[in-house]
Amino acid sequence: MTAPLLSIQDLSVQFCGSRSVNALNQLSFELGSGEVLGLLGESGSGKSVTLRTLLRLHAARTTRIQGQIRVAGQDVMALQGQALELYRGGTVSMVFQESGMAFDPVYSIGQQITEVIRAHAAIASAGARQQALQMLERVQIPQARRRFDAYPHELSGGMRQRAMIALALACKPKLLLADEPTTALDASVQIQILLLLRELQRETGMAMIFVTHDIGAAVEVADRIAVMYAGRVVEQGPVAQIVQQPRHPYTAGLLASSVGAEHRGRPLRAIPGAPPDLAALPSGCAFAPRCDQASDGCHRERPELRLQGAQSLACWQPLLPFPETT
Repeated sequence: MTAPLLSIQDLSVQFCGSRSVNALNQLSFELGSGEVLGLLGESGSGKSVTLRTLLRLHAARTTRIQGQIRVAGQDVMALQGQALELYRGGTVSMVFQESGMAFDPVYSIGQQITEVIRAHAAIASAGARQQALQMLERVQIPQARRRFDAYPHELSGGMRQRAMIALALACKPKLLLADEPTTALDASVQIQILLLLRELQRETGMAMIFVTHDIGAAVEVADRIAVMYAGRVVEQGPVAQIVQQPRHPYTAGLLASSVGAEHRGRPLRAIPGAPPDLAALPSGCAFAPRCDQASDGCHRERPELRLQGAQSLACWQPLLPFPETT
């Protein structure tokens, strides 16, 4: 059996301050080479924290991390110094949510991509510039040679996000992390960026974790979906299975509260209540206070993620699967 590209086991992340916040709580999942995983969940569920932890971007002084992360056979938590720098961008790279904040405003787009290439490979400046220009052309930036010398503020949101993708892919990573890469863009540009990401993923064969609030975006891009709540995966499985037959009440609530053209004229079915306080999580299921399926046992003991058919589920009172039609 082939080992997974990414393996996360019992990963817990605590941010320490006047109140310690448990952002991730014994998170576990795996990702195969060439696979695309969509991470869904409300704000505060731990999606972005997961991606940043994979790149070791949290401040060591105020962050306590426990558990294991292995990527392409490397123990990520053991990496230090140059090994960590080469891992970032070379093995795992990231497309950030706000590209305007990710680029340095005083250097041109081309300079920044060239610098990344030279930091990871022994290559002359002219060769690195040529590779950077090819990357801009590969992400379909019009007039790429001219945009090469442009500064971040001179590009539109859509062009800047394409340049961010070029920067992330410049060193041919095995795993791409995309943190809501289309949030700040208008609808037509969002579709273009989603299709571009999927095309590049298939072309390069890299794996990808795609964080989004948009169910439709996850369906377009992902092979598998993992739904997060209170720093844990509560349900995961193939895209079609999760969307058509959600078993966890939280997943069903997320799907019911999304808006589409078919919902016109109908009231929005929002999930009642609010996400839990991550500094004081309940002893049982974190979703139990908001769940209309919850029993007394749900409030007492936290369910573990277990395989049930094609899906993995952490729930004491799962929804029954729809009967198959003949």
